[in-house]
Amino acid sequence: MTRCAVFGMGSWGTAFSIVLAEAGCDVMMWGRRPEQADAINTRHENEEYLPGIALPVGIEATTDPAKAAEGAEFVVLAVPSQTLRGNLTAWAPLLSDDAILVSLMKGVELGTANRMSEVIREVAGVPEGRIAVVSGPNLAMEIGQRQPAASVVACTDEEVARRLQEACHTSYFRPYTNTDVVGCELGGAVKNVIALAVGMADGMGMGDNTKATLITRGLAETARLGAAMGADAHTFAGLAGLGDLVATCTSPLSRNRTFGEKIGRGTPIEEAVRDSRQIAEGFKSCESVQMLARRYGVEMPITDVVVSIMHGGKPPTVGMALLSRSAKPERYQS
Repeated sequence: MTRCAVFGMGSWGTAFSIVLAEAGCDVMMWGRRPEQADAINTRHENEEYLPGIALPVGIEATTDPAKAAEGAEFVVLAVPSQTLRGNLTAWAPLLSDDAILVSLMKGVELGTANRMSEVIREVAGVPEGRIAVVSGPNLAMEIGQRQPAASVVACTDEEVARRLQEACHTSYFRPYTNTDVVGCELGGAVKNVIALAVGMADGMGMGDNTKATLITRGLAETARLGAAMGADAHTFAGLAGLGDLVATCTSPLSRNRTFGEKIGRGTPIEEAVRDSRQIAEGFKSCESVQMLARRYGVEMPITDVVVSIMHGGKPPTVGMALLSRSAKPERYQS
């Protein structure tokens, strides 16, 4: 059996562990809290993050990172993106020399504006051909319920992508391979920012025209940045682009959308953060996405507005901010 370590016992780490186990892998999860690991081992549930979802009996859990990493062919990283560097610094010496590192994270690092695969390569000292990314319309609760879904497994080494594809292919979870790691990561990170905007618009009582406009122009922003960074334009029309964007912007299961909705209804930022069990990645990453846009000279007006609201004290007037901009052709390069 293929041995997999999953670092992170949150909702998506748990859901992907289910997929791996039901695809025939031997799965060991790691988390900080003994009571959570004990519940997975004895009751086969992660009630805090996926309530009501039965976990396969083959999934084990531990609080010992060395035990989790031992002999793992795939090391799946499912921690909050802004904690990756510190965590992986401690874990890297424990990993097998030929382990494939798999990122489930959809963020951009604060300060450096590095994508998660770039952080992994720098901290773990592994070549990019041993780093893979999973991205797509994959709301964790629906995956846990075994509802049909598809995703993208991306790696610059096509054979590694195929190996991961085989390791996580089930009757309800269909992974497609891709070699465009940059595009898949950008799609996953920027969609969280756009989902904040859509959520705010919904919270303010705006209708479907406004939300469809934000989704479509958000996709245009993502594609412009991707083009500047060398991504494949086709990626943004696929599961890791449009697919993930639609799911995250429209589902009440989306943390980023629901966080934005609270802000749109007038909840103070500090209160929304305090009341969130899992922080919306877009809240943290929007500044890093903006940094990337400025680094590459790409105009991203929705991202700019989200940053000004989340971190600049501006009121949530997303729709009007877009409408007040000067008129342009639908397709433009800057």
